[in-house]
Amino acid sequence: MGRDVPALVFTRDDRRQFRNKMHMCLDVLARMLRESRFDFERPQVGLEIELNLVGPGAEPAMRSTDALEAIADPSWSSELGRFNLEINIAPRRLTAGGPDSWEQEIRDALNHAEEKAAAIGAHLIMIGILPTLELKNVGLAALSENPRYHLLNEQIFAARGEDLLIAVDGVERLRTYADTITPEAACTSTQFHLQVSPDEFADYWNAAQAIAGVQVALAANSPFLFGKELWRETRIPLFEQATDTRPDEIKVQGVRPRVWFGERWITTVFDLFEENARYFPALLPLCDDEDPQETLEGGGTPGLAELTLHNGTIYRWNRPVYAVVDGVPHLRVENRVLPAGPTVADILSNGAFYYGLTRALVDEDRPVWSRMSFSAAEDNLHTAARHGIDAELYWPGMGEVPVTELVLRRLLPLAHRGLERGGMDAAWREPLLGIIEQRCVTGRNGAVWQSEMFHHLHDVIHADRPVALRRMTQQYIDYMHLNAPAHTWPVE
Repeated sequence: MGRDVPALVFTRDDRRQFRNKMHMCLDVLARMLRESRFDFERPQVGLEIELNLVGPGAEPAMRSTDALEAIADPSWSSELGRFNLEINIAPRRLTAGGPDSWEQEIRDALNHAEEKAAAIGAHLIMIGILPTLELKNVGLAALSENPRYHLLNEQIFAARGEDLLIAVDGVERLRTYADTITPEAACTSTQFHLQVSPDEFADYWNAAQAIAGVQVALAANSPFLFGKELWRETRIPLFEQATDTRPDEIKVQGVRPRVWFGERWITTVFDLFEENARYFPALLPLCDDEDPQETLEGGGTPGLAELTLHNGTIYRWNRPVYAVVDGVPHLRVENRVLPAGPTVADILSNGAFYYGLTRALVDEDRPVWSRMSFSAAEDNLHTAARHGIDAELYWPGMGEVPVTELVLRRLLPLAHRGLERGGMDAAWREPLLGIIEQRCVTGRNGAVWQSEMFHHLHDVIHADRPVALRRMTQQYIDYMHLNAPAHTWPVE
């Protein structure tokens, strides 16, 4: 959510004041957009990676506070669960430093953190959902010590008035209830940030929405939850359910979920922030002392604290971000659909595909979102989450088509073109997008490897289920450290 909050009880007056400040922030944002007060001359990209902490037997380790103290780096922070950490990689120009510089920076940071965590008996793993995680690991005791998560937990359950149902029908069937939001901590993701100008924001957001299903299909890495094999990217339905503030009676009335794909293509970034205020009551109605109108009138840059805090409690798969750096505001698209891992090489290939493809789609004379219904893009996301790289997705001019064919025939050439226009030469593009190509050729990604390895251990070697999941996870960690892309991992 971007900032710490105190432990407290909210009053009706708190909510009224917060709503008033939200509308003031929207008015100020509208004026700033009209006056073009944003930094976009040297756009940057950014990256956040969420990770799991495990013990020697690959079981979840509730050691985030100890690990953060050992790592002692402000780039690292706590996440929702005590078995989670997050690293925020410093923003950069996409083509800065040469082909290997970003990868080396990330690997150095992760290796340093792994060394420090190992000294306290824990290890880091980049994976969409930890296969050894059990339902008993996600109770209230597993919730991070940070007060903001406890407050968020209280507010979500106050809004629901009942326990959370988690139900996923996939290869196997899961149906269970949770009395905290901690199951959300099972979802660990990779988040790509893209700084854009106000005039181009809508096009980039629309493009990101259009390809969300393709991204998930290619990068699926979350086939197991609580010991069961479910969807190829089980993070998607789990995240949608684990933060749902709506009991069933409210759902059937058409109230929007807080984990939200959206419902329409947009024409301006203001559409998204306005929807936030119109459709979603505040979970954390905390008012800042700043008067954004006075700040703007005085020549300063308002932080729009209420707008950004509220935005952080609405979990769009592509989220708008307003931020102020060195007194200058900017806008970013935060792409949130992808799981963590399996390797740094895989993550950076996913990033190259995303950045290149969105650039190319934005540059097209007839944008894809003018030829594709919004509901088709949303359907693609859930189809891809269920079936992964075996999914068939809709694309204008091709109809329903295997995602591997769609990528090889249509989207990879566009991604190359977009990166080239962004200044990335072939010597850099080819290795990164070559990983995407080989995933499509082999039909293999992290989810496929996890499933095949589990079944090899369980069905062929006859290890019982918990042992097979543990051994598969330990092997995953070994291959992760080798940094060979997941489509090359053997099953043995």
